[in-house]
Amino acid sequence: MRENELHYFEEILLTRKAQIIKNITGVESEMNQLRELELNDEGDYASVSNDNMVENAIGAQQMKELEEIEAALAKIKANHYGICDMCEDDIGFQRLKVKPHAKYCIVCRPIVEKNKG
Repeated sequence: MRENELHYFEEILLTRKAQIIKNITGVESEMNQLRELELNDEGDYASVSNDNMVENAIGAQQMKELEEIEAALAKIKANHYGICDMCEDDIGFQRLKVKPHAKYCIVCRPIVEKNKG
């Protein structure tokens, strides 16, 4: 991959990383505020519990994405970015544009997902 392409993806990854960190910090702040609320009835409690479950699920997904972004940034530094973890072929530029932290090429991705299921 060319130097300018690496810089392009590095900027995208760093921007997304900053956004995720901002989101996670905001969610943690909201959760702390919810914990401090006085809940007056079962409806309030159910609403807060539901919000808590949704926020936890979103937070977990964003933490996973953050880990994948960190791994992609490490690959850029190690000059291994854009190489499939499974077959070691290049991951297509268009695939990386859609998912800059992709670990697998378009051929290997369904194989990995099938084996996880």
